[in-house]
Amino acid sequence: MHKLFGGKVSYVEKFHTWRDLLGILIQDVHEKQRIAQALGVNAITLSRWVGKSSTPRPIHLRHLMTVIPPQYRSTMLDLIRQEFPTFSFADEETMKEDDQDEIPSEFYARIFNAYSATPVLQRSWSVMSLTLQQILGQLDPLQVGMAVTIAQCMPPSIDGKVCSLRERTGYGTPPWGINLESYAVFLGAESLAGYAVSSCHPRIIQNSEEQQGVLPAHWVQWERSAAAYPIFRSDRVAGCLLVSCTQPDYFTPARQKLIQQYSELLVLVFEAHEFYAMNDINLHVLPYYRLQAKYLANFRQRVSDVMMEELRKGHAIDLRQAELLVWQQVEQELWQLPPYTGKPDDEELGNE
Repeated sequence: MHKLFGGKVSYVEKFHTWRDLLGILIQDVHEKQRIAQALGVNAITLSRWVGKSSTPRPIHLRHLMTVIPPQYRSTMLDLIRQEFPTFSFADEETMKEDDQDEIPSEFYARIFNAYSATPVLQRSWSVMSLTLQQILGQLDPLQVGMAVTIAQCMPPSIDGKVCSLRERTGYGTPPWGINLESYAVFLGAESLAGYAVSSCHPRIIQNSEEQQGVLPAHWVQWERSAAAYPIFRSDRVAGCLLVSCTQPDYFTPARQKLIQQYSELLVLVFEAHEFYAMNDINLHVLPYYRLQAKYLANFRQRVSDVMMEELRKGHAIDLRQAELLVWQQVEQELWQLPPYTGKPDDEELGNE
């Protein structure tokens, strides 16, 4: 079900073809001109596509997907595939155009410079931020809709085992926000990231609708494909790089190779003590991400309270120590909630 024009309706009920949807979008004269200019075609050409008197080239269809409002892209893709079953963003022509099978050598130089020149306390964040933004720019140059995040192993808590991962930071293109740090959640055995970390092998789902139940995953509203690559050093793992896309079948072999290279580069983000032996990984099943929201909403206030409480006890702690204590408290609170079982029901969402 997709929210279109103010109400929840199925696209097959509202639109019979992608041409119908385009026709609705270009009823607004200004929007029609904007789309035409972005595609490099005449406004009359759009009308011809809608009226079936002309058929766009595949490259125009791909660009059309990137210039229409983000909330309609998933619907548009499904409708285009009704007329052109083989249509994909992941074909060889696109890969050649985008040249995204290698990390640019200049970027390696930039990262090594940041690693060596940045003060220790800022080094991890600097390398991580630069790398995630570079991934986003190289993997999603047309801004079809992508999110890249790092999920890090929480310190061992029960019997010396790592029981969950925490999304540390991330960046996105619409419909995701630019900075995803405020949307960070805990992930466990129910997630694709958790599966990748537990096995220390990459895990990829090319189509969320076709592979429900085959591999675990926390699917969000726009997500149609996802790839998770563990970040490891020798036989020890620190977390994983998670890439999500609004388009199915987006992760071609060349893109997979690129994500693998970036996951290897992200080893620089972590200190030696943040890598854990595989037999120390025992992830729990955690609750659905939306159910976690209220436990994460007041995080900063809780950190402040912990620092003040420790100060009253005569044990001053710095911000990082306080944050870790609160993260561990939240982790334990989440273990008390109902675990994620697949598709969330009303009870899991708090009857939202």
